Amino acid sequence: MSLLEIRGLEVRYGGIRAVKGIDLEVGAGEMVCLIGANGAGKSSTLRAISGLVPTAPGAVRFDGGDFAGIPAFRRARAGLVMVPEGRGVFARLSVEENLAMGAYVRADAEVQPDRARVFEIFPRLAERSRQTAGTLSGGEQQMLAIGRALMSRPKLLALDEPSMGLAPIAAQKILQVIRDINRSGVTVLLVEQNARSALALAHRAYVMESGEITLSGEARALLADPRVREAYLGEAAG
Repeated sequence: MSLLEIRGLEVRYGGIRAVKGIDLEVGAGEMVCLIGANGAGKSSTLRAISGLVPTAPGAVRFDGGDFAGIPAFRRARAGLVMVPEGRGVFARLSVEENLAMGAYVRADAEVQPDRARVFEIFPRLAERSRQTAGTLSGGEQQMLAIGRALMSRPKLLALDEPSMGLAPIAAQKILQVIRDINRSGVTVLLVEQNARSALALAHRAYVMESGEITLSGEARALLADPRVREAYLGEAAG
């Protein structure tokens, strides 16, 4: 069953059509990745799904509901949560305060256990719980951005370039955590510059070029596709 379904989605910036009427689905429990070159429209797609940019036209259905015209904060409250490119942590707030912001609309008894779980997933954050977010390393800030998103108990976690700007070891750690989050039951929609790693992790994938989806299918099949290998994995076609 599809948790997220978009049909004919367009994103325009003035006279520029950044996303040109794409269709995309994410099933409950899946990890789906969206790959493509810079400027292909991947981030614009995530921002439109999250309600951060208007769609014109396009249908977005999430968890059985019509999200057309629904503002971003209501989408987040419904469980459609995004970790933005560049992490977007609150630099002057502490690690604990950033996590509290992720649970801002919650008043249930599970907030503290959820925070303990985030610290279990990211022990470095527990060690730096009183440190201001702006003084953390890039990898630690990405951990915090993901931890803050988890504090809202997402049904679907959308991540925009989570490994960007990180050292290889830190990037690999982040991607492993995303895999584990998906295995725990959270549906994931991943935009990732490291196409090889993304395809190795995901169940299914879409390839975007110039605002359009040009290929889609099982991630393993796309990983072996000579067109994908040549264009995104740096391997010459045989």
